[in-house]
Amino acid sequence: MAKKRKKAAKSSAKKTGPTRKREKALTTAEIEHLKALLLEKRRELIGDVNEMHDEAFRKSRLDASGDLSSMPIHMADIGTDNFEQEFALDLLDSERKLLHEIDDALERIESKTYGVCEGTAKPIPRARLEAQPWARYCVEYARMLELGLVTRPEETP
Repeated sequence: MAKKRKKAAKSSAKKTGPTRKREKALTTAEIEHLKALLLEKRRELIGDVNEMHDEAFRKSRLDASGDLSSMPIHMADIGTDNFEQEFALDLLDSERKLLHEIDDALERIESKTYGVCEGTAKPIPRARLEAQPWARYCVEYARMLELGLVTRPEETP
């Protein structure tokens, strides 16, 4: 009876400890799948960027709303128009940054450095790459970047 308890205690201790699998290098099929995700997201963003660009730089209120008068009905309309244009420009900027990240990820695929953390040189877990295929860093290093504990590798002098 005592042997069974010891054996049960050992097996439960093993289960409660940290379970970290060692990440293996990505296979060619996995890289192709992630590349397809990147290209699809890129096509989607390019459409969004073009649409936002057209909206942000529309010629006039008349073109945008079909108003017969180019004068706003109320003074607050001018402020609203300015706010909407700034908001669209901010979105456009963030979409362009994401496009740049995707292009960088596609370059890393070509140079065979994709899926490796640029901060630690360890493989980035597949789950992270599935969720964010343009990821440059593993979760731990990204967290340290956010907290300011480390600097981006390209920022070091």
